[in-house]
Amino acid sequence: MKSEGLLEEKSYKFARRAIKAYKYLIAKKEYILSKQFLKSGTSIEANIIEAQYAISKKEFRAKMSIASKEAVETRYWINLLKDENYFKENEAKSLIEDLNEIISILVKVVKNAT
Repeated sequence: MKSEGLLEEKSYKFARRAIKAYKYLIAKKEYILSKQFLKSGTSIEANIIEAQYAISKKEFRAKMSIASKEAVETRYWINLLKDENYFKENEAKSLIEDLNEIISILVKVVKNAT
């Protein structure tokens, strides 16, 4: 499916951005929130990859739904990090825009998998 290929590409790029942002955050001596952000930000793509090897539609939808939840959680951590002045407004906005695209595609993929 075309949207799944785009989704994988976008979520992989986001995972790489999350790693870079994590390095930036730990350089600012923020270790707790940044770890949560890293875990959820990289988990999106991990769940998408797992979904590709699902043995049923139900498992596929479940993994894609988890990926969506991880994306929403990541958005929360970004907002919290921004509000605590670890991310600048424009940095947070750029990350959230990418996440919103990923979430939008995930919702479409899950709906089409029913």
